[in-house]
Amino acid sequence: MTGRELPSTSELHENLRRRVLAVEGEQGLVKRYNRNGTKKTVANTRPAGSGAVLAAAAAKNRNGNAQAAENGRKGKARKGKGKGKGKNEAAAGAGAGAGGAVGGKVDTSVPDAVATANTPTTANSLGLDIESQDLGYLATIQMGTPPQDYLILMDSGSADLWVGAENCASENGGGCGNHNFLGPKSSSSFVDTQAPFQVTYGSGAVQGNIITDNIVVAGLALNAHTFGVASTESVQFSDNSTPFDGLMGLAQSTLSEQGVLTPIEAMAKAGLVPAAITSYKISRLADNKNDGEITFGGLDTTKFNPATLVTLPNVSKQGFWESAMDSVSVDGTDLGLTGRTAILDTGTTLIIAPPADALAVHQAIAGAASDGQGGFTVPCTTNASVALTFGGATFAIDTRDLAFQPVDPTNPTGDCVSGISAGNIGGAQEWLVGDVFLKNAYFSTDVTKNTLSLAQLV
Repeated sequence: MTGRELPSTSELHENLRRRVLAVEGEQGLVKRYNRNGTKKTVANTRPAGSGAVLAAAAAKNRNGNAQAAENGRKGKARKGKGKGKGKNEAAAGAGAGAGGAVGGKVDTSVPDAVATANTPTTANSLGLDIESQDLGYLATIQMGTPPQDYLILMDSGSADLWVGAENCASENGGGCGNHNFLGPKSSSSFVDTQAPFQVTYGSGAVQGNIITDNIVVAGLALNAHTFGVASTESVQFSDNSTPFDGLMGLAQSTLSEQGVLTPIEAMAKAGLVPAAITSYKISRLADNKNDGEITFGGLDTTKFNPATLVTLPNVSKQGFWESAMDSVSVDGTDLGLTGRTAILDTGTTLIIAPPADALAVHQAIAGAASDGQGGFTVPCTTNASVALTFGGATFAIDTRDLAFQPVDPTNPTGDCVSGISAGNIGGAQEWLVGDVFLKNAYFSTDVTKNTLSLAQLV
């Protein structure tokens, strides 16, 4: 996006190794890599009935511990697309405890599980399940003939839909884990175009062929939709310990590596919805409401106060959802950070701010500290109110999101990994604003009008 060169494969691998070390410590590193750097097999711990799960954005942001603060959360090119459309992310490595979903709650004895959302009552909507402690947000769609369920990350920060192919192979050899796959054996409507695609994420990469097949999203049927099946996946996607089937990018299709319409754009073109609008209610596990929701073709006015809705022009030329950001404040004091823009990305867990901005925010928070590597800690008991203002409307970040995860899980009143980290994701005044913020606002995007909207939740 800025014309800088993409990182090399070795740089990506090193950043991934450091991310695992940061959030899981030496035991996590040993669990996943042997001394020669070869990926180890990890037994599948997905709870029965949970389906395939999780998020490229938060793929390895697990089990925060003391080394999270000491080792930092560095990582680059989460979505470093081959056409220079990428954005670099200081990997938000704070993790969160994991767990299986039991009655909408997470069983912390089971890694990487999902709290299932309630069934939405609004038309053209899907429940957004919560992976672990607010790491990623997923929905179940159907693919193929006969239709089968796939649990997919809903990502406003990328623009490609893919799932694993029936012949999927891991980059390190073997298959692609205990996931749901799509191909001619499982679907009679599957057609392989033989055209290749590849998408590189900082947390992994996939490549395969562009295909057509029938999909159903929130009851909306797209026959012969064009998307991808991955015949090769990096270990971040193929391992049994990564419980997801694929990813649906819902940025604008100008960002797509496959060069095809996103599902919402295809729905609007087919007349299934009145406009290419996608709306998100991102839920918080701690609230125990399980009311996360994604709505296609409109907004769910039961989720927000319509009087507070602000609609903003999209300033991105690449296809991200990016808005001018008026100001950043702490406890009502404006920090003077003018001229900033923010990419709003449901597929990123934390907020990534330019280093100087991240430092300014934390200098205004009593007890906050830098780890010297792009990460920060704040007191788990902080009452600091950090707020972002868009279009004249101010949205405060809940302190439970700011104090994202205890550095020491046994000391919940000590230091917490901050929900705001430092990193260069594009321009010098560009922020990457993920779920730490989006849990505190209703978020909607409109491809037709090239706008995005925010409103106060109810």
